[in-house]
Amino acid sequence: MNRKTLVLPAVAGLLAPVLAACGSTDGSSSGGKAIVVGTTDRFTATKDAPAPLDPAYAYDVGSWNILRQTVQTLMTLPKGGGQPVPEAAQSCGFTDSGNERFACKLRDGLTFAGGDAVTANAVKYSIDRARAIQADSGVAALLSTIDTVETQGDKEVVFHLKTADATFPYKLSTPVAGIVDPADYPKDKLREGFTVDGSGPYTLKAETSGDSMTKAVFTKNPDYKGSLTVNNDKVELDSFDSADAMGAALEKGDIDLMSRTMSPDQVRKLQGGSGKNIDLLDMPGLEIRYLAFNTDAPSVKDKAVRQAVAQVVDRSALVSQVYGTQAEALYSLVPATVTGHSNSFFNKYGEPSATKAKSLLAKAGISTPVKLTLHYTTDHYGAVTKREFEVLQQQLNSSGLFDVQLQGTPWEAFVPAERKGAYDVWGMGWFPDFPDADNYLAPFLDKDNFLKSPYRNSEIINHLIPQSRREADRLAAGRSLTDIQDIVADDVPVLPLWQGKQYVAARDDITGTAYALNNTSTLQLWELGRGVSG
Repeated sequence: MNRKTLVLPAVAGLLAPVLAACGSTDGSSSGGKAIVVGTTDRFTATKDAPAPLDPAYAYDVGSWNILRQTVQTLMTLPKGGGQPVPEAAQSCGFTDSGNERFACKLRDGLTFAGGDAVTANAVKYSIDRARAIQADSGVAALLSTIDTVETQGDKEVVFHLKTADATFPYKLSTPVAGIVDPADYPKDKLREGFTVDGSGPYTLKAETSGDSMTKAVFTKNPDYKGSLTVNNDKVELDSFDSADAMGAALEKGDIDLMSRTMSPDQVRKLQGGSGKNIDLLDMPGLEIRYLAFNTDAPSVKDKAVRQAVAQVVDRSALVSQVYGTQAEALYSLVPATVTGHSNSFFNKYGEPSATKAKSLLAKAGISTPVKLTLHYTTDHYGAVTKREFEVLQQQLNSSGLFDVQLQGTPWEAFVPAERKGAYDVWGMGWFPDFPDADNYLAPFLDKDNFLKSPYRNSEIINHLIPQSRREADRLAAGRSLTDIQDIVADDVPVLPLWQGKQYVAARDDITGTAYALNNTSTLQLWELGRGVSG
């Protein structure tokens, strides 16, 4: 086993990986043999979520990993990080000094996999459709600053924004802005099941069992025209029930690569050299974990209760006991490696203290112990999530101020319950839609936040978020971003816990692994190729 660490230099506050590919570095095609990638993500179509792969609905890293291979967007994030660049577009940019008018011109000869032409009208249709459907996943919030979409002929699209939004190019790189064929996607309802039709680098064939997709087969799209170079002919994404089963498949050579989600034990063993002909790459990640609070729920409606939780939780101990060197304590919703980060929670609460927490509750007249149930998903963020919540439970209960119970629920039931407001306190993870501080704040705090949180702060919504978006220079947005984080630390509608690293483990004949994940944890399967083992 060879371990390779990617050192990612900061460029304009973003993370840009330097090339450190495994095996052969010639970028050769995999030929006729499919590259097989393992994942523990589950893809399920249920009554509550019947359209998991519709761009107007999908809003988790697993489903976006499918859509980014198959559905084109006007913009894309370059593989080395940095500002978005044109993808389906030939050119894009703001045409005014106020960042309120954004125009794109399409590339020549774009077609959907079914043969229909990709036109400006198809782009407008796709964006307007997602905005009109307003799926309960909350993904349409990424398009909330759009006022109208205008077409000029078959190839030009103009977005008129309600207010200045310097982050808008990033938003056009996300799957909710994916271009779909109006002939295949109904205007006013979601497309159910696992069929995806687009103009991206691959076509998709889904293998299913019951209401689940067990394998996604990506075949190189011969008609693809865009900015990406596809280094293989076919990739299969296999879904596993557990990290252990996925790891065993890699050891046996049944799969070629795995990333999400490896367990801490697996990573430690691979770091120690236990995998024959397997390379492990680790790199800084932008994933975060947090607790969310239903601020209307009686148990946590009083801010003092939420503040007391924030005062008691020991992030460093949590990370040390559960994740070791694979994560870092986080004291803001914004990761430490993203421009605009502030250690707001540490600045307010300092070191964990049951004494200070007791004082907070006493001043508010709150009787102790406060009874809480912490909800977590059993099968979405990895096998150690249960252990993480057991440590949180122990920390809170040992303070004598809380009586905490735990409740674990499978993801397919967890998400609908969370969206319906069934939980008072629950744990979630966040993989950014794009690597900007705005995307760690607005999705949680704006009026159309994806958590469906009742928490509203008029200063954040009406002034600070719009103010930060006016600044094309993200360093200049720092004051507004810090103010938002300070308000969150005081009100505690969410409690950030940690940020994690990213890992890729691959057979040593697989090339392009340095770019298998971008800095938003999204798979870039087109980067993979097959070289020579050893």
